[in-house]
Amino acid sequence: MQHKKHIYLDHGASTPVDGRVLEAMLPHWTENYGNASSVHEYGRRAHRALEQSRQTIADLLHVRPDEIIFTGCGSESDNLALRGAMWAARKHGGGNHLVISAIEHSAVWGTAVQLRDLHHFDLTILPVDRYGLVDPADLDAAIRPDTVLVSIMAANNEVGTMQDIDALGAVAQKHGVLFHTDAIQAAAVRRWNLAQQPIDMMSVAPHKFYGPKGIGILYARAGIELVSGLTGGGQEDGRRAGTSNVPYAVGAAKALELAMAELDERSAHYQKLRDQLINGLLAAFPDDCILTGHPAQRLPHNASFAFRNISGNDLLMHLDVAGIAASSGSACKSGDPKPSRTLQAMGLDDEWSKGGLRLTVGAQNTEADTKRFLDAMLAIMPKLRRLQTNQ
Repeated sequence: MQHKKHIYLDHGASTPVDGRVLEAMLPHWTENYGNASSVHEYGRRAHRALEQSRQTIADLLHVRPDEIIFTGCGSESDNLALRGAMWAARKHGGGNHLVISAIEHSAVWGTAVQLRDLHHFDLTILPVDRYGLVDPADLDAAIRPDTVLVSIMAANNEVGTMQDIDALGAVAQKHGVLFHTDAIQAAAVRRWNLAQQPIDMMSVAPHKFYGPKGIGILYARAGIELVSGLTGGGQEDGRRAGTSNVPYAVGAAKALELAMAELDERSAHYQKLRDQLINGLLAAFPDDCILTGHPAQRLPHNASFAFRNISGNDLLMHLDVAGIAASSGSACKSGDPKPSRTLQAMGLDDEWSKGGLRLTVGAQNTEADTKRFLDAMLAIMPKLRRLQTNQ
């Protein structure tokens, strides 16, 4: 019996490495393998590759190369931005207050909560509307004389809503408060001019746009002091210690370069497939399925839904058996799934918030993939309803 190919609809979690990115990285494992901190020729070659990658990324974001910090992943970039800024403020006797939104990724949410609970910083968590949008007026009202930093994600990883990040940054800028955005989902779906935008720090993860895992990028505007939680050899101007990961830095730069060069073509492809998924699911299950996130102001590759009285975990397992990889906003553990914090913040109760489904399309997906997914859902949903009835 011939098995059908597996269909990957989880590009919001990670993407395959583009062959052109891999090709750019390979020599830095086999030929230019020196430590970029070494003074000999091997080290100088590695250092040149590292700094050329930094320059490429800086040029694409319209910033200075010394404003680009290489980290170990997007989560570390978020951690460095929040902890680094808040610890620097405390070091100099500055403010004590941090503001985030209710739908931040756990890399920001967990860091902010830890800063509150273990380090005794004050934390304000802003609400969102039913689409997941933060109201700039709410941010304006939340900022206090002792506010140090505002961190609001550019696009939500679960429901795909894209914030008006420039409007929110302008509010922070008006008050003289640092503004960080987790742009890990959004970095490669729009063009940036950070020299002119009211964004002081921005986190990026190349594995979301066909680059390697194991490296992150943090843009931090010149003059911002960050107290690092990772000390050692003083790499990245003392902001992130550890041997420089030259091959991955090269891959990160190449991936961002390709993403910006091919942005319009990629976005058009994603949107076509995304809209087929949205229209197909809503038509097939009009009473049991709703679109989550903003209907228009959303990531081009993200289609996210909530199902009434359905376990997101059960749905994912049935899809996996059918050869389709997707994700859910619910905690992916055995047993009863926890409600999605994001869906709850958007006003959905437990009837809906345990049944989240996120589909994120990629470059290799086709219309045949979307059709096969929709056909699979027509077979899976009656099974899940029977399971629900028997429980």
